[in-house]
Amino acid sequence: MLRGFLTAVMLVALAYFLGFVLFVSLLPVTPAAVPRADAIVVLTGGGTRLDRAEALFERGVGKRLLISGVDQANSKETLKRLIHGGRRFDCCADLGYAAEDTRGNAQETADWARAHDFHRLILVTARYHMPRSLREFSAAMPDVTFLSYPVEQGRIDLAGWWRHPRTIFLLHREYVKYLASFVTINMARA
Repeated sequence: MLRGFLTAVMLVALAYFLGFVLFVSLLPVTPAAVPRADAIVVLTGGGTRLDRAEALFERGVGKRLLISGVDQANSKETLKRLIHGGRRFDCCADLGYAAEDTRGNAQETADWARAHDFHRLILVTARYHMPRSLREFSAAMPDVTFLSYPVEQGRIDLAGWWRHPRTIFLLHREYVKYLASFVTINMARA
């Protein structure tokens, strides 16, 4: 009986480890070409995300830009200066202050998309964060099409992730959050 229990534990641990490696190996990459969409949504959490979203926005890839999860202390003028916002930023960029996590980003974006009647959104966030973000956003807005635009975070080396303990820790934490999101979303649907 003990042997069967230990075998089961080992199989679960192996499945968990293989799932983690698969999760990391399937992280999406930044697309070479970006099709037009109704709007662009960027999740705060790194300057690279904001800069890339602003560049897409200024190229006219989307009609509006939502920066979701903005800290209350940041004004539109402050963010515009920080990311070198262009002429479209003043008229067509919106700041969302309500979100405190990825699920909150999804709900904030859902309200914003409904208010503007948007059905096709480009989602900009970190590569490692994209799978969970897409899951949360698709659950909150099943009628919206999402185009992912994952960006590299400067301090995170995904090419050699297994050589860097801090990167392993970050990716593992995101994998756990992804699994939790998978379970909670599927339980809510049941």
